[in-house]
Amino acid sequence: MITLDLFAGPGGWSHALNVLGVRDVGLEWDEWACKTRAAAGQLTIRTDVAMYPVWPFLERTTGLIASPPCQAWSMAGKRLGLVDQPLVHQAVADLAAGRDTRAKLLASCQDERSLLAAEPMRYLHALNTVGQPEWVAMEEVPDVLPLWRQYGVILRRWGFSVWTGILNAADYGVPQTRKRAILLASRVRTAEPPAPTHAQLAEPDSLFGPGRARWVSMAEALGWGATDRPVPTVCAGGGPGGGPEPFPSGSRKTLSDARDRGTWAPRADGIVLQPRREGAGWAVRHGVRDSRPADTPAPTFTAEAHRWSWSLRSNNQANATVRSIEEPAGTLFFGHRANECTWIAEPVGTPPENETEAAPEPIRITAREAGILQTFPADYPWQGNKGQQFSQIGNAVPPLLAGHLLAPHLRVPLNPDDFTLAA
Repeated sequence: MITLDLFAGPGGWSHALNVLGVRDVGLEWDEWACKTRAAAGQLTIRTDVAMYPVWPFLERTTGLIASPPCQAWSMAGKRLGLVDQPLVHQAVADLAAGRDTRAKLLASCQDERSLLAAEPMRYLHALNTVGQPEWVAMEEVPDVLPLWRQYGVILRRWGFSVWTGILNAADYGVPQTRKRAILLASRVRTAEPPAPTHAQLAEPDSLFGPGRARWVSMAEALGWGATDRPVPTVCAGGGPGGGPEPFPSGSRKTLSDARDRGTWAPRADGIVLQPRREGAGWAVRHGVRDSRPADTPAPTFTAEAHRWSWSLRSNNQANATVRSIEEPAGTLFFGHRANECTWIAEPVGTPPENETEAAPEPIRITAREAGILQTFPADYPWQGNKGQQFSQIGNAVPPLLAGHLLAPHLRVPLNPDDFTLAA
């Protein structure tokens, strides 16, 4: 028996399943997402989900997962999926009745990707003829919720308990306020959303149950102190053809100045590190131990290091989301904005009299940092150039959110500490 993962991407659902002790088979078309999955040890069939037959999975599938491509529906794109929505609903209704009208409907779509959101129904209809799957979990951008509700009506008719709604990933410990439309369905249990573990403000325990922790901030997830600055790095794969990614404008001088002050130090392998406060709580959360003796003081920062606080700006548009590192990130989305998501510095307090200093230059977010903010491990083996890596990360399901959604279906407990983000 297998868990079938349609549009498997780089492995958000798969990593969660692996943590929970289950393997899946992922169907994915993108070359670099498949290479990432292979490097992560995940079973993958590189194929077009719309063309692959269902018969190999009959009488073998216990769970079905689907996260169709969201570009046609996302607010980051042209949103032609909304224009095509009646056609997608028609395709779902036809497929549920055993009629394949996809070719005719596709010819009328404004965005050929729109109809991919109907593909899970083709698999579900075929699997339902043999009484499978036992459970279903699907995820998409919020505008797809009406389509998930249509799926829900059909699945209930086939004997499933179904829940559909919008969940905020930050409510489940993800350092990102990523909202997604979710469908959960089961033949053997009442489908319902997992209980949130976090809230915007911490909540104490009460007579009605345990309280919720405060949303996880970017600083906490990345292991930064309040005044730490991101470190620009030269990484392979800066453009479409690969190759080194240049530093943002002016950051070479910023980096050299910081080295001169001793606030950043290069390692032998070329990675630039900076001192940061790693208290016991941070070490426990991230699965590492503080190697300093107990009586050793924490590293100190220069006055300049305290003068700037850092925020993440999602893109260079006027209405871009800007969040302090003391908050969760906004929804991470990439593509044509892959190189525009930047750390920016803002002044804190008043500098000493007669001393002026320009703010540090913006520094691009790295794939490693973006992956951590999606709750992938820091050493997750992203493949491809920088643009390809960012595209995979932005389209992925946060593994920690996926774990919360999947654990009840798998009848296994979820331990959030198993999703610690290695430093």
